[in-house]
Amino acid sequence: MAVFGIESTRTIQQKERYKRALTTAGMPLFSPVTFLLLVSFHGTIVASISPSDSEFVAAVYEHAFLRAQNRTVVLSQQDAVALVMRNMDNVSIIVFPEYGLTGFGYTRDSFKPFLEDIPDPKKVHWNGCGDTLVNASTPILHRLSCLAKTYNMYLVINMGDIKVCNKSIDSHCPTDDRYQYNTNVVFDNEGNLVARYHKQHPFLNEMKVVNRPLEPEYITFETPFGKFGTFICFDVLFHDPAVPLVTRYNIDHVVFPTAWFDVLPLFAAIGFHSSWARGMQVNFLAANSHVPQYLNTGSGIYSPNGAKAFYRSLSANGSLSIASLAKKPKRKQENTEVSNTENRKPVNVDQDSYYSDLFGDLFLFKELVKAEDTLDVCYNGSDTCCSLSYKMSEKRSDEIYALGVFDGLHTLEGQYYLRICTLIKCLGLRRDSCGQRVYDARTIFDHFKLQGHLNTPYVYPQVVADNVTLLPDEWENNMPVTHVQSKQRLTKGLVTAALFGRVYDLVVTSSTTSQVPSVYLLFSCLLALKAYFRF
Repeated sequence: MAVFGIESTRTIQQKERYKRALTTAGMPLFSPVTFLLLVSFHGTIVASISPSDSEFVAAVYEHAFLRAQNRTVVLSQQDAVALVMRNMDNVSIIVFPEYGLTGFGYTRDSFKPFLEDIPDPKKVHWNGCGDTLVNASTPILHRLSCLAKTYNMYLVINMGDIKVCNKSIDSHCPTDDRYQYNTNVVFDNEGNLVARYHKQHPFLNEMKVVNRPLEPEYITFETPFGKFGTFICFDVLFHDPAVPLVTRYNIDHVVFPTAWFDVLPLFAAIGFHSSWARGMQVNFLAANSHVPQYLNTGSGIYSPNGAKAFYRSLSANGSLSIASLAKKPKRKQENTEVSNTENRKPVNVDQDSYYSDLFGDLFLFKELVKAEDTLDVCYNGSDTCCSLSYKMSEKRSDEIYALGVFDGLHTLEGQYYLRICTLIKCLGLRRDSCGQRVYDARTIFDHFKLQGHLNTPYVYPQVVADNVTLLPDEWENNMPVTHVQSKQRLTKGLVTAALFGRVYDLVVTSSTTSQVPSVYLLFSCLLALKAYFRF
């Protein structure tokens, strides 16, 4: 590779091949700076995958980006898209990260030059490749359209949309007379714009930069390999539009650009996104931005039965992940007699239980003091209860684990109601370290079964192992989700196993519940969170 202007013969040959490919595709040559970034961050050479007739091949690309200084940089970043799309035989669809073309860190005004007026494919047929009349006003869309056509695959890109408005006509029109949206666009393999989605739930200070639609948008698109829906990052934590896309619009696959930063133990990108695929029984294609200093990492291709491919790394390199998926995911047979009520329900909190903070929520924990045992814990005398049976290969003296339960309103970054059962490794040997961020674990479990009585149909099961990795073939869940259990002796130490329950129709204010953290704790956590993600 090229370092400080010194290039190997192989790098020069690679550069020439890339140039010829882009020229053939009608693309202008990218700058040396962009090329160096691509060599540095495109960390995977991919072999061809040959799918069966009932499968298709999907790709997600996690890559680093620099904050664009001008529109030319945004356009040159699309050369990265072209480079990645080359030589991916049999790939039918590829997904790129949220803010992948621009990076984040803008004010509302500084973001405006990178926005384009994206047409609504529900109202107009739009194909920018070869249409010179539209190229001048929408050069980004034009080049993306041509890339999809040139490389004969569906292309999912996150970019910015702008809509001029007039306050005298539109009472919701912002004071600067324009709407700005965080937007997913999807092109088919002929370059046609087939989907446009505006993010419903901007995250924290992102709300100062982009608007949220007045009503949720339920965006789907049909392909020869299945029906897809799309949403963005923070949307996955809320009911609309994510859940109805599955339950009402009957999609089989989700394409999901994100700029997700890990917050362990329950919000690691690969853990949470794979849990959504399992809980909703869909294929889930998640492309994350790669900004290790903010813990932005974790992309994957997830099925209802586990991860098919995933990537997480705090190194400088991003990665391209490719896997084959079923066109029609095989869903687990639901047990209609089970309604998230499997475990025993003790009534009182016993003296061995204790409270500790987990990402702003006060969980009730019970330590695993034996190498083999069965434990129960209920939250504040409620019927939200968890049960754990387990056996460790050995009870290590340098690690402790705890069974935890929570039932309450999470308020750290928006409000959403949670009911959770979790088995976690604690950070240290003190009980008050349970719930703090843990990345490594050495304790091997011969078996475990975590059961929950959570009184919600929306439960997302996850297991995260040592060094924040997944073990998709070593555990299973039932449907509807009431338990998660090992299928064998785990091959890596366990960081967390969880039943993450969402109660979408229950919103409680902080003045009406004792289960939310103190104002001081919320303020402290919010300051820490803002340090990770700045707009």
